[in-house]
Amino acid sequence: MTNEELKNQFDLTNPYEIAKYIKAVTKQTPVKAYVNSDLTKDELDGMEFYGPSTSCTIFGESNVVLPFLEKIKDRITSMRIENDRRNSAIPMIDMTNIDARIEPGVSIREGAHIGKSCVLMMGAVINIGANIGDGTMIDMNAVVGARGQLGKNVHLGAGAVVAGVLEPPSKTPVIVEDDVVIGANAVILEGVKVGKGAVVAAGAIVTKDVPANTVVAGAPAKVIKDIDDQTKSKTELLDDLRG
Repeated sequence: MTNEELKNQFDLTNPYEIAKYIKAVTKQTPVKAYVNSDLTKDELDGMEFYGPSTSCTIFGESNVVLPFLEKIKDRITSMRIENDRRNSAIPMIDMTNIDARIEPGVSIREGAHIGKSCVLMMGAVINIGANIGDGTMIDMNAVVGARGQLGKNVHLGAGAVVAGVLEPPSKTPVIVEDDVVIGANAVILEGVKVGKGAVVAAGAIVTKDVPANTVVAGAPAKVIKDIDDQTKSKTELLDDLRG
């Protein structure tokens, strides 16, 4: 069974199921090798490569590609090897079918769900089991940890963190309801629920539930006022950014 087929056997929103999936999948250490040599196409048979055999790029698992290169090292005139992970269990998601705006440098793990018309800015990280509602913006370098739940039309500010929950598995994930604005560098800790329409100030550390339509600030965060017209004008979201 391939890793893709295996993935469909598990509920990747359940921490126990995620752990079983991570244990069961074949761990991957892919490499990319740029090789100049006197190789022939026959010698590369069965390997994924691009370009002429004498100057090609080879893709594959390290335990296949590296022994092959060691075997032919005396015939290699120049070589460069690139690798970005080791024994990785959870691949990156296929972004091509996501109906959202995803900027360069975004990392989304398999098992995450990205809603329609979302915006994910450079450096954002979305982990396995996370659910991002329609029209939500994840700003630069923000993190949504494993199983984090963000509702519709949320703004997660630059550098903000929605804590993930895999261990302990009994812990409730963060739940951010619709129309919430979370300021830059804020942190929402495990088990916290942020109510609909709330505003979390920049730099806040949220350790307990936030009532709907309130503003919280500080470390630990506390309610400082209810949402008013002035707050709404300062936290207005722009539909054009999500078009």
